[in-house]
Amino acid sequence: MFEKILIANRGEIACRVIRTAKKLGIATVAVYSDADANAQHVKLADEAIYIGQSPATQSYLQVDRIIQAAVDTGSQAIHPGYGFLSENDQFALACQQHNICFIGPPVEAILAMGLKATSKALMEKAGVPLTPGYHGTNQDAEFLKQQADRIGYPVLIKASAGGGGKGMSLVERSEDFLHALASCKREAKSSFGNDDVLIERYVIQPRHIEVQVFGDTHGNYVHLFERDCSVQRRHQKVLEEAPAPQMPSEKLDAMRQAAIDAARAVDYVGAGTVEFIVEQDGTAYFMEMNTRLQVEHPVTEMITGEDLVEWQLRVAYGEPLPKLQDELQIHGHALEARIYAEEPEKGFLPAIGKIDYLRYPPQNQYVRVDSGIVEGDEITTFYDPMIAKLIVWGTNREAALIQMQHALSQFHVDGLGNNIAFLEKIVRCDSFKQAKLDTNLIQREEQFLFSPANIKLEFIVATAFIEFLNQMQNNKSAQKQLWLAQPLWRSNVAYQHSIKLNYLDNSIQIKFSAAEQGFNAEFNGQHYQITGELLDANTAKILINGNQHKLAFNQSQQGITLFHSGQSYKFDYIRQNFNQTEGQNEQGHLKAPMPGVVTQLLVGANHTVKKDDVLLTLEAMKMEYTIRAPKDGIILDAYFQVGDQVKAGDELVEFQPDQEEVA
Repeated sequence: MFEKILIANRGEIACRVIRTAKKLGIATVAVYSDADANAQHVKLADEAIYIGQSPATQSYLQVDRIIQAAVDTGSQAIHPGYGFLSENDQFALACQQHNICFIGPPVEAILAMGLKATSKALMEKAGVPLTPGYHGTNQDAEFLKQQADRIGYPVLIKASAGGGGKGMSLVERSEDFLHALASCKREAKSSFGNDDVLIERYVIQPRHIEVQVFGDTHGNYVHLFERDCSVQRRHQKVLEEAPAPQMPSEKLDAMRQAAIDAARAVDYVGAGTVEFIVEQDGTAYFMEMNTRLQVEHPVTEMITGEDLVEWQLRVAYGEPLPKLQDELQIHGHALEARIYAEEPEKGFLPAIGKIDYLRYPPQNQYVRVDSGIVEGDEITTFYDPMIAKLIVWGTNREAALIQMQHALSQFHVDGLGNNIAFLEKIVRCDSFKQAKLDTNLIQREEQFLFSPANIKLEFIVATAFIEFLNQMQNNKSAQKQLWLAQPLWRSNVAYQHSIKLNYLDNSIQIKFSAAEQGFNAEFNGQHYQITGELLDANTAKILINGNQHKLAFNQSQQGITLFHSGQSYKFDYIRQNFNQTEGQNEQGHLKAPMPGVVTQLLVGANHTVKKDDVLLTLEAMKMEYTIRAPKDGIILDAYFQVGDQVKAGDELVEFQPDQEEVA
């Protein structure tokens, strides 16, 4: 086995690889950028090598620096993780040229599967079923439009070199095709350096199912069953599960065999994932092959009991597959939720900043957390905003759903926006519970998923009481008065204290007065009998009107956040001018809703625009955001150019609405 490997990645996948390497007694070398100098993967590795500035293009995508780090540290192999250079044929070739083992497939397999059009031609030859479409090399815009018209709408335009939803667009009308094509080609060129696209018929209500395959250098191939990744937003996976529920067994067998046929067709070695678009009746069409480990590989590990990173290391070292097909079995059901620093209620805008408070659910045989983030870390614009992956296992799907809901209720993040409450709602929505899965699930359940969480009045009172207890604890004289014997409380019936907070831009006041047992609380014209205690800095036991609750919370300089049943409720302290609005897009100025890079600028000084005209586009962390004109008017000035980095709140353009509209 290898004695030392370098991990050409960061975050949770780097930590994940280090964990298995340590188990096997393999020394590890981490690489890091300026932004990751204090990251967890750097601390966990045996050695760490600095490779450049924070942008990935100046660090994690620098092939020469990573190869040199491996040479300098005597690393025998490089694990690329996923993303970054994991499917880069030039990086795999550079490893080969320096006599360093690339823990991944051969260069030829990466090349064969790297371009969607090329891979589909190979798959067609191998007898793997394909979605009807155009996969040729003619990239003339009018010709591609003719092909789309021939296939019939809706169609998908997909970057041939793409992945992860980048360079992909759904087109529902012929007249929209050329505009969508230009956008896809621009994004594909920016993301992959290749603007070739292919056109495919859009499958109505498709499921996205992928099969985990493995091959070795001895000619052995197996599948480790499948994962359903249908729950997506903007082609980005949100929840994954294994095995795929409610699939006809004969259709599953056909899909699994097709995945092995695909791997065998390119002499594949190592871990790979064959992705399929699946009709509701279970008919599967080959979509692409990811020549690397997937983000969602833990659900496969949970249902098979296998360590896929260990398999990667053994196969890369030249050993045969640890198990053959008849030795692999499915045990139970597993789910994975991707915890992101993002704000679903604001169109999933990335949330940038410091994580003030972070508590993971307890881990055991049923619950696993993969992460490279700890409390106090900062989510930046440079990398993917994933905080962690939450993986759960149950004896069946229903049991796994219960485990996921409970684990999400114990996953607490404060200091920046996150999608935990959104994920908890997905797990509870009817479509997901009943396994009515397709890639449109989030849109179909939109009313339920994006409805604001209503907090019970008694929890508002409980939150105020927690704040009251904190104030008493921090005020020694008041604390002494609070916990004096009951008779003194009776003699001091005039004692009263008010807590003022702001919740959802509404100022609230709760009055507490000493009572025979604990306190009386008055709020919103109602009275509550309440008592309780702080169990620790982030947990309180509260008895309110006879109902006892154990509540988690976090207190910061800005306010107090209550965590309950997967939801988080933020209460701000009231300060002077608290209700004064800052005017995110006040008249005359349009501001950046998120930090990012300007990818397109369509206007300049003295440019006349109509309402909803596209002014510019921003891109950050796999997301493109379009800035449109709020009204008819004139652009007086544009403050940034294509390629410029902007911060959230930066003024992008100066806009003057038409005078008649102003009037």
